[in-house]
Amino acid sequence: MKALIEYLARALADHPEDVVVEEEHDGDRVILHLRVHEEDKGRIIGRDGRCANAIRSLLHVAAVRAGVRASLNIE
Repeated sequence: MKALIEYLARALADHPEDVVVEEEHDGDRVILHLRVHEEDKGRIIGRDGRCANAIRSLLHVAAVRAGVRASLNIE
């Protein structure tokens, strides 16, 4: 799941080298923390949060297939 979020964020970002994804495990729950360059935050979140919601939807599908619960924090 970490690789999926990295791939999507790097594809959207103007500064792909600054994309950092950290994975935190809490029982059966996975929390992903996404950090990007300050100029790329708007591109990752999108207008009215559409890109962020699409990324979270894809993460949800991957989590269901893996049998865990996942959430994404964009920092």
